[in-house]
Amino acid sequence: MKVYILLFLIVFSGVFSYSQNELARARTDKEWGYINKSGSWVINPQFEHANDFTEGLAAIRSNGQWGFVDPNGRFVINPQFNNAENFSGGLAAVKLGKEWGFVDENGKFVINPQFEAVKDFKENLAAVKKSGKWGFVDKEGKYVINPQFDKANSFNEGVASAFKAKKWGYINKSGMWIINPQFEKAGEFNNGLAIVRQGEWGIINKKGIYVVNPQFANMKDITEGLAAMKKGKEWGFCNKDGVYIINPQFVNVKRFKEGLAAARIGKEWGWIDKKGVWVINPQFVNVLDMREGLAAARIGKEWGFVDKNGKWVINPQYEKVRNFSDGLAMVKKNGKWGWIDKNGSYVINPQFANAFPFAD
Repeated sequence: MKVYILLFLIVFSGVFSYSQNELARARTDKEWGYINKSGSWVINPQFEHANDFTEGLAAIRSNGQWGFVDPNGRFVINPQFNNAENFSGGLAAVKLGKEWGFVDENGKFVINPQFEAVKDFKENLAAVKKSGKWGFVDKEGKYVINPQFDKANSFNEGVASAFKAKKWGYINKSGMWIINPQFEKAGEFNNGLAIVRQGEWGIINKKGIYVVNPQFANMKDITEGLAAMKKGKEWGFCNKDGVYIINPQFVNVKRFKEGLAAARIGKEWGWIDKKGVWVINPQFVNVLDMREGLAAARIGKEWGFVDKNGKWVINPQYEKVRNFSDGLAMVKKNGKWGWIDKNGSYVINPQFANAFPFAD
């Protein structure tokens, strides 16, 4: 019976694997590896650099060359590239010498190295730079839009911003201008709207028509139905029609998250609701966005976490923090990073010189 149990354990340990959202990259003094949510090394520190896992693989650098490992630390694509980006849409951008191409999950070149610069595939197209101009290729490497733009961003909602003759405009997937170049800055479309600057900032639809006329000194993207806007030297919030919902009155603001936005009066931060009422009075030196019902806030030189009523749930005690995600937050104590739960208890004791959150 003992023999069968031993055999089972051996076989089980050999096939046990982690999903990518159970791993976080962490660094000892000089080398990167990957830990699980207990803080144990799943992939021992051995890399000069490491990226997050995406689509089941992570780009790592070893002996000056980039390759890819799976969540068990096995090399799926041996280190051989001068640079590498994360997988997106089944392909990863990699650099050989001075040129970029794309490989599949087996490390086979699907698009041979030929570009000066590239961006990830998004909506099945990737922006690529050739002979100083940007265009777009499909996943077979065929030009869908020939290189012709001075700059270009990835597609979103079927539209991409492109820069030509010192102005930004928007193109469709045939490369046709749907909004002619005319803007000094152009944001990404989100729910059919984009913020743009033409002297001052406003909001346009996909026909290029202003739904909010240019009138603001600065703007931030619309979140939860409201856009942060700056009039003169003060920030407030308007809706997608440009109607003031919260009049400009703040030195600075952050975007709305979970129904609240951080706002600053003088040198102190607090949180307001969507009517502009202070839910948590200004009192903090610095803050992060509200996430999972808690927000990081700093008093003096130390960070802690408050709830939506401004009550300290985790008292200020950390040198640096990051937002909560899946019930855990990264905190830095005595120069080392660890993870805490929402009670402030250490799930992973501070021990890493550097680290990043667990992959989503």
